[in-house]
Amino acid sequence: MNEEALKELSDHVRDMLGDSIETATIAFGDLTLTVAPQNLIEVLTFLRDDSQCQFWSLIDISGADWPARVRRFEVAYHLLSPRQNLRIRVKTATDEDTPLPSATPVWVGAEWYEREVWDMYGVMFTGHPDLRRLLTDYGFEGHPLRKDFPTTGFVEVRYDDELKRVIYEPVELRQEFRNFDFLSPWEGTEYVLPGDEKAK
Repeated sequence: MNEEALKELSDHVRDMLGDSIETATIAFGDLTLTVAPQNLIEVLTFLRDDSQCQFWSLIDISGADWPARVRRFEVAYHLLSPRQNLRIRVKTATDEDTPLPSATPVWVGAEWYEREVWDMYGVMFTGHPDLRRLLTDYGFEGHPLRKDFPTTGFVEVRYDDELKRVIYEPVELRQEFRNFDFLSPWEGTEYVLPGDEKAK
C-alpha cells in the first residue's frame, strides 16, 4: 500500500514540477527527490502547499560530506505529511563556496537545523536570519563533520586551576613517537612474529 502511494506521489510531483526534479527514487519505503539548489525552495514550497502532498512538517535537515565529488556536500530535507501519512526526502548538493537558499521562509523550524549543518559541515545558507554556530563553541575553528577535519581537532579546552578559568591551547600529541609491541593494533613490530616467516 505504502509503495503504491509513494509511486503515485512521485508521478504527481514529476508531472507538476517537471525539470525541477532531477531524480525521484523509491528505496527502503522512502521516496527521495534530488533537486538542483536553484530549484530547492520551489520544490519545498510545492510539497508543503500542494493538496496531494501537504508535507507540513519538517522533520530534519542533515548533511553529508563526499570529498571526492565536485559538489562535495549533500544536504537532505526530511519531510512528513500527517494528512497523507507519508515521508519524503529532498536532497541537494553544493560545494564549499556556493551557498544554498535557506528553507526558513517555508518552515520557520528550519533555522536551527541549518545552523547545525553550517556548524558541522560549513554549508552556507543565504537568507538565514541568524547563521551562527549551534553545537560548537564560538571560537571553534573548522567544521568537525567534514572528512578532512583532523580527528584531534585544532585546539583543546581545559580548566586551568591556577588561572581559575577555561583556557584554549593548540593540540599537543604527547605520545606521538611511541613504539608498540606486537600486541598493539596500531603499529607493526620491527621483528618477525612467530609464523610470519612462512609468508615469504
